Amino acid sequence: MSEIKKLTIDVDAEEYYKDYVNFEEVSKLCIEEQEMLGYNWNYPPFDFNPDDVWNSYNKLKIIAFKIDFSEEELAHTFEEKELEFILKRFERMKVKLMNEIYMLEDENSLGLFFGKCNLCMRCTREFGMPCKMPFKMRYSLESLGAYVDKTVEDLFGYQIQYAKDGKLPEYLIFVGGLLYDKK
Repeated sequence: MSEIKKLTIDVDAEEYYKDYVNFEEVSKLCIEEQEMLGYNWNYPPFDFNPDDVWNSYNKLKIIAFKIDFSEEELAHTFEEKELEFILKRFERMKVKLMNEIYMLEDENSLGLFFGKCNLCMRCTREFGMPCKMPFKMRYSLESLGAYVDKTVEDLFGYQIQYAKDGKLPEYLIFVGGLLYDKK
């Protein structure tokens, strides 16, 4: 891996909500993903209204980590299992990156995870049990209805990329954030 860059931008939460959030539409995608990959406590359905979360804060700090791969890594063609292993390693890295968001939190803010929570090896939601780490689990932008691809494109100027045909993408981007300035 060549380097990890941290990208941040602060936006008005109400404006962001108007321009990038559609819970009804995005939650359907989250539920479809769970049906394929397993259920998770930080993804819908929820026992609360996500609109209430968005409407509780004035500001949103979007925090993205962009991982650029080296020329050598990009040139290599990986076997399917090898590529899967590499990508899972980066998924686990999200937990370490999340520490930066935890450090920003206070009683007037709420951290937002980088996609699907992976604090546990297997989420207890799959077994109908409560979350084992509710003190660390956070919802993500997409689980609260935000279009993350559009967010990254419009606010940072990057396209979300995916691995395919045994090749790593030029870069990976993990997007989380912090809702703050509680109303």
